[in-house]
Amino acid sequence: MAVFTRGFGGRAREQDDRLPPGQFLTEDFPVLSAGPTPRIDTDEWEFQIRTEAGETHRWDWDALQALQQDDITRDIHCVTRWTKLGTSWQGVSLDTLFADVESSYDFVMAHSYGGYTTNIPLEDLLDGKAWIATGFNGEPLEAEHGGPARLLIPHLYFWKSAKWVRGLVMQQDDEPGFWEQNGYHAYGDPWLEQRYS
Repeated sequence: MAVFTRGFGGRAREQDDRLPPGQFLTEDFPVLSAGPTPRIDTDEWEFQIRTEAGETHRWDWDALQALQQDDITRDIHCVTRWTKLGTSWQGVSLDTLFADVESSYDFVMAHSYGGYTTNIPLEDLLDGKAWIATGFNGEPLEAEHGGPARLLIPHLYFWKSAKWVRGLVMQQDDEPGFWEQNGYHAYGDPWLEQRYS
């Protein structure tokens, strides 16, 4: 049975043009996850992208750190209705990681340490839309927030930014992941309030 950590008990605040409908602003960084927090040492961490041809592209921690690191400032929106504006992240663009990946498939399944999965259209990972984030506010990403590395897809609800990410598998069809199988929307656009299916 899944164990859920405490979420967010926010309150309504003044409107902001960057606040999607149904969301509250928060200055905190609430934690909501299912099950225990995985603790992955960076010397054991690995990230993979696997294609339909059976090719597996792998990066260990040192290889990831050797790639161009981006500073990213974006608003983030949780399906539990909190929004945090202007968050500051550090990480590697998915454009960089997909540079040598050949696939004709249009979808991916993100897999995390601990067994979590979530589905994402490939076009939502490319063209400067997504990163493997390893830092927050100039510090290493804490395990409670998905460290040592998580997906960062700020334009979708935050459950799509899979914590403790370990790999992406190319998919021909848009198959649902963990939360999507449990009633969450297949896509998750916060501006369209795509919370549940």
